Amino acid sequence: MAKDASRRSCPCGTGLSYDDCCGPLHRGEGTAPTAEALMRSRFSAFAVGDPAYLLRSWHSRTRPGGLRLDPAQRWTRLEIVERTRGGLLDSTGTVAFRAHYRDAGQPGTVDEHSRFVREDGNWVYLDALPG
Repeated sequence: MAKDASRRSCPCGTGLSYDDCCGPLHRGEGTAPTAEALMRSRFSAFAVGDPAYLLRSWHSRTRPGGLRLDPAQRWTRLEIVERTRGGLLDSTGTVAFRAHYRDAGQPGTVDEHSRFVREDGNWVYLDALPG
């Protein structure tokens, strides 16, 4: 990400700059304190095109061997719909969200209810609940 872009608002929607929000997590300078923070950082990784972070933040049991992001798809906005557990002292949590994107100029959304667990003390994405 270009230096100027790192000062812009973080794609995850907190209102903080990318450098003060998800950027440090993407660079490996810290870990997400909650399941929601991890969800937000994963959305931002899609938005800035960081598949390496997405793979690192995926549970070892469910992580794919590789990940290719579609460069034509632009992730534009994240809505957190609901969260269950996933706090500082929890070991599991869920986050329901709606992710907005544009693909070939057309708007779209992805709705998911994701499960998160701690692995080696860090929050990781496990999978999506059937919906």
